[in-house]
Amino acid sequence: MDWLAAAGQSLWQVLPLGPTGVGDSPYGAASSFAGNPLLISPELLAAEDLLPADRASAPPGAAHPAATVDYAAAAAAKEALLRESWAHVRGREGAPIHAELAVFAAAADPWLADWALYAALKHENGGRPWVEWPRELRLRDAAPLARARTRLREEIRFQAYAQLLFHRQWEALRAHARRRGIRILGDLPIYVAPDSADAWAGQELFDLDDEGRPNAVAGVPPDAFSETGQRWGNPLYRWERLRETGYRWWIDRIRAGLARADLLRLDHFRGFAGYWRVPAAAADAREGAWMPGPGADLFAAVEAALGELPLIAEDLGVITPDVVALKERFSLPGMKVLQFGFGELDSGHLPHHHTVASVVYTGTHDNDTTRGWYAALGPRERRRVRDYLGCPARGVPWAMIRTAFTSVAQLAVIPAQDLLELGHEARMNTPGLAHGNWTWRLAADGLDRRLARRLRRLTRLAGRWREPAAARALPDPAAEGPGTTSRERAAGPDALPR
Repeated sequence: MDWLAAAGQSLWQVLPLGPTGVGDSPYGAASSFAGNPLLISPELLAAEDLLPADRASAPPGAAHPAATVDYAAAAAAKEALLRESWAHVRGREGAPIHAELAVFAAAADPWLADWALYAALKHENGGRPWVEWPRELRLRDAAPLARARTRLREEIRFQAYAQLLFHRQWEALRAHARRRGIRILGDLPIYVAPDSADAWAGQELFDLDDEGRPNAVAGVPPDAFSETGQRWGNPLYRWERLRETGYRWWIDRIRAGLARADLLRLDHFRGFAGYWRVPAAAADAREGAWMPGPGADLFAAVEAALGELPLIAEDLGVITPDVVALKERFSLPGMKVLQFGFGELDSGHLPHHHTVASVVYTGTHDNDTTRGWYAALGPRERRRVRDYLGCPARGVPWAMIRTAFTSVAQLAVIPAQDLLELGHEARMNTPGLAHGNWTWRLAADGLDRRLARRLRRLTRLAGRWREPAAARALPDPAAEGPGTTSRERAAGPDALPR
């Protein structure tokens, strides 16, 4: 956050923050409302006496490799620390954390109660998906659930406590962002995971059979990138049922997202106008069909409940006139991805077609890094990229960044991998690949003073800079005393670019 401020930036986009499931994908979270316990800092817990101080740092040799994450090892280690934290505070009933937990639980009702019970039952059932639990629990019979709440009382309290820890640490991060003049752009997947607290607790809202299994699943039809389309496997919504409730679940979901971020990107926006329905028994997406989505009815209800919508429409893929009309009716900016601009002649993703009501990216989490993307192009395509950007091959990543910043789009977002000019090895996600994604991690020393100065100069040059209220130089880490904390190392000018 301090580096972003020093570099003259005012926006930080993050992936979905929910607890990840199969494949470690943030777009397959086990809850649309809960936070990911992997993001909880043991060091901060120890600083508040919520964890013994000697347990806050990893033992020698236990650090993960700098470039990748081992999620299985990280999850096991983090769960052990969180359970130790709960044991550390559980017996101190008079401690303020217990009163704080009670207030948090009341404010987070009903999602927290659903999540904590779901997580406790999943733990009791050896991590199996909820459709494999005993039938009375799978279908939420009242009496068995009541007995489970009694039987699993301590596990339920632990799961709620872990969510409180995530909440208080994320709120501290949000407060620091506001002090640095930085807005957080969150991400809201359109669908939920099959094995999620959302699907289990709200079965009547999803197209499920009497055993809780999907009748049909989400996906996209065949296109130039896939002859068989994409069968995502997410359960589909019963939009008529949601409409009868006034879209309460969706209103709560967007409200929760905006409680953690200043803006939200709506993933797969075209699915709100019309979605591809694939029969659950189909081997691939070719047997699917287009079905009407909720359209303006949903967004009118959300707007009536929450006011002006600080949303960004992920309008990529095959976009039809009804999708454009829906986006424009609610004044939602769309996305422009520069890498897509070179896939066809005179593409709308090229900056000479951009409009102010858009957000421009060099690439997204689903793209290769710009350096990796350029390396994979054929000779003719590479020549076209260089001619358009006016740069040599080695200058492509930063020429793309400059092109994004000088676009008329109201926001420009650059993946950290492109700022660092990293190649294919740093790709975040390859769509259609079930495993091995999401593991790239930013090295602690990757974002340095030189890079901050370079990005700050470009921000000024592109007219995306607002004069800071008070300028402070980026500190030299070598000059910091041993007692200096991260909060005391306030970095860089408090810039507020557009």
